[in-house]
Amino acid sequence: MLAGGLALGFGLGLSANSALAQSAASYPNKPIRLVVPFTPGGTTDILARTIGQKLTEAWGQPVVIDNVPGAGGSIGSERVAKAAPDGYTLMMGHIGTLAVTPSIYTKLPYDAEKSFAPVAWVANVPNVLAVHPSVPAKNLQEFVAYARANPGKVNYGSGGNGSAAHIATEYFKLASSTFMVHVPYRGTAPAVNDAVAGQIQLLFTGAPAVLPMVRSGKLKALAVSSSKRLESAPDLPTVAEADAKMFKGFEADQWYGVVAPAGTPADIVAKLNATINASLSSPEMSARLRTEGAIAMPSTPEAFGKQISTELARWKPVVSRAGIKPE
Repeated sequence: MLAGGLALGFGLGLSANSALAQSAASYPNKPIRLVVPFTPGGTTDILARTIGQKLTEAWGQPVVIDNVPGAGGSIGSERVAKAAPDGYTLMMGHIGTLAVTPSIYTKLPYDAEKSFAPVAWVANVPNVLAVHPSVPAKNLQEFVAYARANPGKVNYGSGGNGSAAHIATEYFKLASSTFMVHVPYRGTAPAVNDAVAGQIQLLFTGAPAVLPMVRSGKLKALAVSSSKRLESAPDLPTVAEADAKMFKGFEADQWYGVVAPAGTPADIVAKLNATINASLSSPEMSARLRTEGAIAMPSTPEAFGKQISTELARWKPVVSRAGIKPE
């Protein structure tokens, strides 16, 4: 009886392994849903649509972008965390949903490290600090002086409480000893629209969402959050360049990557990673990302997982010092 039971269990194991191998080999054989936990028009959405198009071209299966905004990205993140781990539901995660929000909300419906399988680190996106043309400042030093002289009179927008733009601007406020009022929006696009209209004075958000408005003269860029200048905007200084003492070591880039529900078969994760990396490494994609102010980051799932863990530890004290609380 024992021998028969072992034989039956062994047979079931072989059958499961065989099915898994077959599913990975035939993957994908139906449309893939790529969740963006924010409204359309922001950097997360732009990158998701770019990657989705490349996956569709590579595999011939449509990648459907599903915008699920709300609660700092946690609503969309929860849906993916609880989805079937079969490779057909993915999320374009980023610094907010995977590294900042967990320090703000103590009862999130997902765990940034345990609920997801890291798939691919897609890009780093420096934040651009831009103001409405009516703000009387030609450079970052002048803006800091203006903000200090007018505490509480400068309003800044973000894609929502706990968003990457929110945390970056609060980090900037701590470093510059300024007081500005946060105006959260339901996504980056409406914040950009209000900045262009002059309803808010400042944005410190992802370059892809801001640079087109800067190039058209609708916004005025003062600095970039990265340690090096952008290739797509070489005349724009870094925050650290503005005042080496005040902003020593300042860096507040956003980063983005694809995750799947925890338990997604490793073979499917590997197939996704290889295809995404191949698209990121192509000259066409690299040039497109650089034009948007993004930097391609092809790497392994393990490297992206380490990035998530490192950033979780990095931003927790900033959230605490800034006193950022749930809405």
